[in-house]
Amino acid sequence: MPTFAALRRLALATASLAVFSAGAAAAQAISPDAPPPVFPRSSTPPPSLPAADMQAVLDAQGALGTKPIETLTPAQARVQPSPADGVRAVLKAQGRSTAPDTTITTKDFSYSPDPASKARVYFPPDVEHGARKPVIVYFHGGGWVIADLDTYDATPRLLSQRLNAIVVSVDYRHAPEHRFPAPQLDANYAYDWAMQKVWGWHGDRSMVIVAGESAGGNLAVNVAIHARDADRVKPKAVLAIYPIASGDPATPSKLAYANARPLNTPMLQWFTHYVIQSPDDTKDPRWDLTKADLRGLHPVTIVNAEIDPLRDDGALLEQALRAQGVKVERRVFPGVTHEFFGMGATVRGAYDAEAYAVERLRNALDIIYPGEKGSFSKPK
Repeated sequence: MPTFAALRRLALATASLAVFSAGAAAAQAISPDAPPPVFPRSSTPPPSLPAADMQAVLDAQGALGTKPIETLTPAQARVQPSPADGVRAVLKAQGRSTAPDTTITTKDFSYSPDPASKARVYFPPDVEHGARKPVIVYFHGGGWVIADLDTYDATPRLLSQRLNAIVVSVDYRHAPEHRFPAPQLDANYAYDWAMQKVWGWHGDRSMVIVAGESAGGNLAVNVAIHARDADRVKPKAVLAIYPIASGDPATPSKLAYANARPLNTPMLQWFTHYVIQSPDDTKDPRWDLTKADLRGLHPVTIVNAEIDPLRDDGALLEQALRAQGVKVERRVFPGVTHEFFGMGATVRGAYDAEAYAVERLRNALDIIYPGEKGSFSKPK
């Protein structure tokens, strides 16, 4: 006869599958070859310029032949060189290795009935020995339209190494084939799946964190809310890196940095065009997190870049969290742009942000790894 624990796991899986299926039906697909409308562009330069090392990455990406994403179809944008490609180009120019840290091993899984829904699990070198490991569920960026597990390899690999943690990097269905709220529903489903797998990976369900970048930062907060409301494992902390968190299209940073790189305000409008099914979607609390019920969440860390139209989304989310009694700390890093996190090998501001985020997560987990502080490979 099945145990109570087994029945509960089955019930959770069945409930999650129902939500996933409902999301699939709700998100009406359109072609990724559908051309965008013309979005107005600003000719006003941003009020502050990137630091030289940040600019070097942007220039290297541009030299690879990138075109303005807001002028492309989603299919075209998905094969554009990314900021991660810019980092690799800088490293090559400096005669440095672009190979990933091989002490971290990975394995890919399908987490849902849709075989396109993948998760890549990063394992630290001693995962099967000693105490059980922390588990970080991470969601990549890309505006819910572009990017994948390969594009966003740097951050989950970094977190696995620096926190000696198992990191579950989650891909999710993209718009316009699967529109809002499909990514949010996928994220919740993937989190539930990961919590069922934690024990077999030698992970510790009492030491769970959710993290994400940009669109993935939005998903990380959504998952924390889901875990609270659905009686799942509550993450001990949330790391939201330059999250999409407000439905306001005209925040001061979206106006001031309308012409920034690599993310500008027309690009945000381009993402929104392909993701939403109705203008009301941007008012939904799953999109506009400042309208969400945030009460009872565990501590949140927000990382923002100075030169980023999404900078004020982080500020507004911080205000909403504080107003609802959630412990939150936010830091804006000067001289860097959107997508800078994970560039610590080449960009000093990214190195500082990564060290800050790791320290915050380490404190949330109440663990100390002797000698870790300052042990990152500093950029030249």
